[in-house]
Formats: sequence, structure tokens, C-alpha cells
Amino acid sequence: MTVQKIATLLDARVVVADDLGTEIHSACGSDLMSDVLAFVKDRTVLLTGLINPHVIRTAEMLDITCIVFTRGKVPAEDLADMAKARGIAILTTRHTLYLACGILYQHGLAGCERRQEA
Repeated sequence: MTVQKIATLLDARVVVADDLGTEIHSACGSDLMSDVLAFVKDRTVLLTGLINPHVIRTAEMLDITCIVFTRGKVPAEDLADMAKARGIAILTTRHTLYLACGILYQHGLAGCERRQEA
């Protein structure tokens, strides 16, 4: 599924666009970045209602290429600039975290499983 398809399914507004054609293989919905660190794998979209620099830094560390802010939350300009500088697409949707994850799951996007410990 592409970032553009995610935006369409979630009726989301694109705040920062890098490459809307990027393929996404899984989704992670969480407001706890420690859970994101434990579960996220390659080509994942992060859905969250948390808007702060830690979200962008976590996404950068895990090579997440798209973040969807839920519940109509819109990042401040400095956060949008931070994401843009790191090549991370930002979307915002009015849907709750639960509903947004459900919509993506219903359309075939897999969830993330806990990372295997090294």
C-alpha cells in the first residue's frame, strides 16, 4: 500500500509530502514511543495522537517514512520542518487512532509484531 493510498483511505490531509508513492508494508498505532521501538519494522506507517519532536526522532531512528497524526491533530510548523528535513511524510486525519488503524487493517495493511531480541 502506498502513502497516497493511506491518505485516501483515511481521508487525510498531507502536511508534509516526500514521496507519496512509497510502499508501506505494515502499520503501528501507538502513543508510546517505547512500544514503537519494540514493534516497528521496515516500511511501517506510524499512527499516533502524540505530537512532539520525540515522535519525529523515533521515526527517523527506525526509518519510518510516514507518520499519521490522528484525532485531527496538526503538527506545528517546526515539527513539520523537522519531518521534511528527514524525508518523513506527515498526514493528519480526523479519525481516532483506533478507527484509523482499523481502516488500514480492513484494507489489507498488516500490523507489526514484537521485534525478536538479539
